[in-house]
Amino acid sequence: MSKLYGDGQRRLQRQFDTERLADRIEARLFREHITLDDRAFIERLDMFFLATVDAAGHPNCSYKGGDPGFVRVLDEHTLAFPNYDGNGMYLSMGNVAATAQVGLLFIDFENQKRLRVNGSASIEPVTALEPAYPEAQFVVRVAVHQVFPNCPRYIHKLQLVERSKFVPRVAVATPVPGWKRMDWACDVLPATDPARAPDPQ
Repeated sequence: MSKLYGDGQRRLQRQFDTERLADRIEARLFREHITLDDRAFIERLDMFFLATVDAAGHPNCSYKGGDPGFVRVLDEHTLAFPNYDGNGMYLSMGNVAATAQVGLLFIDFENQKRLRVNGSASIEPVTALEPAYPEAQFVVRVAVHQVFPNCPRYIHKLQLVERSKFVPRVAVATPVPGWKRMDWACDVLPATDPARAPDPQ
């Protein structure tokens, strides 16, 4: 019995005569743990896409960015990443709290390689990991259930121009995003939000 495919995948595989290929890919590439190569790949990236699902089964997909190494592989079955300040809606993290189910897609656009990691996530205090992530609100810990690479042929080759100046860094003042000082947002920000301080400019 497949650990990767359900009825929906099987119907399409049979329709397009790819069931044998799909089984071979699962046998050769699918795993339930993070390998040393996976770890090196994950920890050198500075972004990934996070898929979540709410209690009603509605999906959500978000982009998560940081400096290389912001996703930490704690062991072959566990990884973690920080939740930084955002827009306060907590669409993805609310889904994590509700269902725990997550899918992470790691893509290296320069070298055209990608890796999928699926698992169950929990929200933990920022003090749960050392060293602590600067300015993180909390840490997301993922219990890894499925790991597998994907064919890279449709990945567009891109190059990094610069990393976001808004990523929190040790001993570097994080700038306030401009939208937080706009009229529609400034009066409803959390009481401790740095944007409530007078703009020095």
